[in-house]
Amino acid sequence: MITPHRRQRVRGIARGLLIGTVLDRFVPEPRRGHPVALYGTVAAALERRMYRDSRRRGAAFAALAAAPVAAAGAAAQRAAPARAQAALTGAVTWSVVGGAALEREAELIAADLEAGDLASARQRLPHLCGRDPESLDEKGIARAVVESVAENTSDAVVAPLVWGALLGIPGLAGYRAVNTLDAMVGHRSPRYERFGWACARLDDVANWLPARATAVLAALSAPVVSGSPLRAWRSFLRDGRHHPSPNAGWCEAAFAGALDKRLGGRNMYGSRVDERPELGEGGPPDAGDIRRAVRLARTVNTAAAVLAAAAAVRLSPGQRSGSAEAGAV
Repeated sequence: MITPHRRQRVRGIARGLLIGTVLDRFVPEPRRGHPVALYGTVAAALERRMYRDSRRRGAAFAALAAAPVAAAGAAAQRAAPARAQAALTGAVTWSVVGGAALEREAELIAADLEAGDLASARQRLPHLCGRDPESLDEKGIARAVVESVAENTSDAVVAPLVWGALLGIPGLAGYRAVNTLDAMVGHRSPRYERFGWACARLDDVANWLPARATAVLAALSAPVVSGSPLRAWRSFLRDGRHHPSPNAGWCEAAFAGALDKRLGGRNMYGSRVDERPELGEGGPPDAGDIRRAVRLARTVNTAAAVLAAAAAVRLSPGQRSGSAEAGAV
């Protein structure tokens, strides 16, 4: 049976997930000293010391860089009084969720394209993705932004909320560590092909459930952008599996269907050409579709926060045992 003390802690975690999501929207990230940026600096120093062209060394790096973060989160959650759980969880959620920053960057590029300032849009694009902006016209930049919004709605918002609902603060902090390591060393390059393998696979596992949850929420939210839930559902079930990423394709295909636009195709990453399957059935997106994608992402983020808070209460061990006892009676 769940005790009043345990109930207060669980409800504090649930409230904290909501508080942190709201703070993300209204409290901008600091230009310096952001916890995730500080973690990246420490992880980069560790990577320089540990680097070898070896999967085994890369796996050791992943464990040494991520496990202490999750452990510190667990220790902080245990040590904090029950009445402080909401504030602590809210602060950690704010530090690891990045939905508002993603939306702001996307809308700035949309404004550049609407103003006909292609040079400025190209200059901003690297803030969202790693494609070569000089090779892209207006349609290419719009597609890149919409795809980035779709993928990062899962990575930056839904995924940390899912892990926060399941594990609380260690889930929030641990997920962000894993995702940061993937961004640092998980990409394909001669240097990180072997060393970054473990970080990339760990991130794939961590994002498996959140990516599919994001796709489902995007399909259900399609009416906010005058889209069809059925078309979005059909798109992500038909096209999502064909993407080279085990997770990003589901999000991008759902957004493509909800917006009734076509995503995917040829991407340029410096001298490397990446041919990806097309997702969706409509025409290519434009600047207006960037704003629609942001509106869709914002709706998905809100729904994810509410559902995560509810799940945090429902999935707590004491709540599950209490529900079982009530059913037995």
